[in-house]
Amino acid sequence: MSGQSNGGGTHRPRAAAIIGPYGSGKSTLFEALMLTGGAQIKRGDPRSRRMGTELRLGHCSFLGDSWSLIDCPGSVEFAFETAAALSAVDIAVVVVEPVAAKAMLAAPLLKQLDDRGIPHIVFINKIETLEGRAQTVLDALQGHSRVPLVLRQVPIRDGAKITGYVDVVSERAYRYRKGQESELIALPGDMQAREQEVRGVLLERLADHNDALLEKLIEEVAPSTHEIYAQLRADLANDAVVEVLLGNAETDNGIQRLWKALRHDTPLAEATAARRGIPAGAEPLAQVVRSVHAGHTGKLSIARIWRGTVKDGVTLGGSRLGGIYRYPGGESAKMLQAEAGEVVALGRLDGVATGATVSTGPMESLPFPAPPPPVYALAIATGDRHDDVKLSGALHKLIEEDLALSVTSNADLAQTVLHGQGEMHLNAAIERLAKAHNLRVTTAPPKVAYRETIRRAVHQHGRLKRQTGGHGQFADIKIDIAPRARGEGFLFVDKIVGGTVPRNYIPAVGEAAEEATRKGPLGHPVVDVSVTLVDGSYHAVDSSDMAFKSATRAAMAEGLAAAEPLLLEPFDQVTVRVPSEFTPRAQRLLSGRRGQILGFTAAEGTPGWDDVEALVPQAELHDFIIELRSQTMGLGSYRRQFDHLAESRSGPGR
Repeated sequence: MSGQSNGGGTHRPRAAAIIGPYGSGKSTLFEALMLTGGAQIKRGDPRSRRMGTELRLGHCSFLGDSWSLIDCPGSVEFAFETAAALSAVDIAVVVVEPVAAKAMLAAPLLKQLDDRGIPHIVFINKIETLEGRAQTVLDALQGHSRVPLVLRQVPIRDGAKITGYVDVVSERAYRYRKGQESELIALPGDMQAREQEVRGVLLERLADHNDALLEKLIEEVAPSTHEIYAQLRADLANDAVVEVLLGNAETDNGIQRLWKALRHDTPLAEATAARRGIPAGAEPLAQVVRSVHAGHTGKLSIARIWRGTVKDGVTLGGSRLGGIYRYPGGESAKMLQAEAGEVVALGRLDGVATGATVSTGPMESLPFPAPPPPVYALAIATGDRHDDVKLSGALHKLIEEDLALSVTSNADLAQTVLHGQGEMHLNAAIERLAKAHNLRVTTAPPKVAYRETIRRAVHQHGRLKRQTGGHGQFADIKIDIAPRARGEGFLFVDKIVGGTVPRNYIPAVGEAAEEATRKGPLGHPVVDVSVTLVDGSYHAVDSSDMAFKSATRAAMAEGLAAAEPLLLEPFDQVTVRVPSEFTPRAQRLLSGRRGQILGFTAAEGTPGWDDVEALVPQAELHDFIIELRSQTMGLGSYRRQFDHLAESRSGPGR
């Protein structure tokens, strides 16, 4: 599918991700691009659209070029889906609203794109609702982007209404027409000064990487349109500049202009492969970015073909390929082969995990984003214990589909816990359990792993004397139970002298003493205690391991209850990352949850953000992420790790 290159356009397949915060209209933009690209896709009503929880793949063409478009979920709780999709594309379109405060929600996306060096364009959607200047939106975003953002278009106003735009490269003006390509009009006289101002800023940014262009600007020689296009294309490919376009996806305003920018400026798939360090070659090479268990079609692996031609039936990664699918109109269409540059669904690669690189030759491994640490969890249980085995298999498939999910089982607390990125994330997973696996589960906040210890040392006597028809049971022990320093755990000490307890029975005493700490008088495991066997007696016939274990358990139960037991609760070290303006809010949230603030520092590698450190009881962290996001416009995040156990001042169930 090779063809001539015309300002970046080519007949070779390329891929773009449509990303942006929830509510920005990115899914509407995805549909507008698909429709303009000739796809027979059904357009949804933006007003009734539900939040997407999975990426959506579509295929279309524009001016003869083949495109794979990926619509990524907008919620921060599904950010890993976006991170994975960005591994499969040549360019990203970041969709924002024309309000500075709302546009700022794209800050984490801009940072990720900068960190990974992924070329991107910003599309200011719903431009008709812009009240101030577009530059104000850019200024809000620029504080979160290491790469210069440059306006490619200037809005034209008729009174308070925005009716079109001026392209500052071609210096042509256009009037929006709903559902049609914009109409070329004469440049309004009152727009000339503003157009020259914006054009000057664009040229200055491009001249930062082109000495010949800089020399022309110094000598006040106007560069040609061809020179500007070429440098813009080169800078965008190197992630050295981000062009900003305007439009409204719902009315198709600016869609043709966006398509032309994508066609001219998106790097070729070969260039993206080179940027990712993928060597050229004839053998097929692909990377799986998402796995889907799709019922009748079995497992589907969404993958970018980086090299070669992949044909149905070939063996990739040790599994025989069972189908290749594109999505030209929302529904899958089976194909015989896929070319380098395409993003397609590969069927029945059962042994291939998300993130894996597959080939017909020697195995290679491409970098893939690590899933984020979990920030929210729910304990789940089936209504019928006979479904537990089925649940285990379903959870395995769920985690295979979404690496941001994880499952832990805690035998002490008798619970299975599903971990993820927030309430919506886990609700979507539970809904999928019901729909795809016919499993309905109950949910509850996870139990906290409280522990017990003791305040004082006690001396305890344990005695068992039981006579039955034959041999009886006899054991007699004396033990000292004492507290140990926090974190030192359990210790058994044998101080028997003179054979008052035979050596062969002493291990049974130690085992029973440790077993007795698994549930203390307050109902939780006991930690940081020592048990010392100091004396005892035995019977030559009636003594046994079982008798000494029974005597020890009785002594431990009485001794622990008499040793002033106290409840310990686990504390985590928590690091909250927020934009600097939200740092005081984060500190108040932590303090309100019994957190001990340790301080805050500027976040490394993220200008304008802070890391707030605190020690917080685990019992206070179940829904912490929900409140944190609510107080920080969805931008706040945190990570945690166990730090220590401390005396509880509230008790379980606070």
